[in-house]
Amino acid sequence: MRQCSKTGCRGGAVATLTYVYADQTAVLGPLATYAEPHSYDLCARHAERLTVPRGWEAVRLDIDFTVPPPSTDDLLALADAVREAARPRPNPSAATTGPAHAGAGEPSGVTEGVRRGHLRVLRSP
Repeated sequence: MRQCSKTGCRGGAVATLTYVYADQTAVLGPLATYAEPHSYDLCARHAERLTVPRGWEAVRLDIDFTVPPPSTDDLLALADAVREAARPRPNPSAATTGPAHAGAGEPSGVTEGVRRGHLRVLRSP
């Protein structure tokens, strides 16, 4: 569940606010499928109280002010994360060493230690 973008608000997001600066328009619509970097997710309280700068137009699309339940995608992502965390980890002391296992762009002598998903620990001699 996404939270309201307003600082200090812990309410669940029910609407998405976007701006069209060229047209001096603020658009408040249903909660977007994905969080976008240039949009703001708002809870029902903040969506209802939205005001725009003088001279701007506020476009309010039909919004359902109920917090959506977790989607199946959210549940599948959570299950995948739990499975990943439960996998056995390789023993760091058994990691192979040498320049053949050094990552691209890394100085020779730096070896890969433990790998967790897309993150890895690099060990230097």
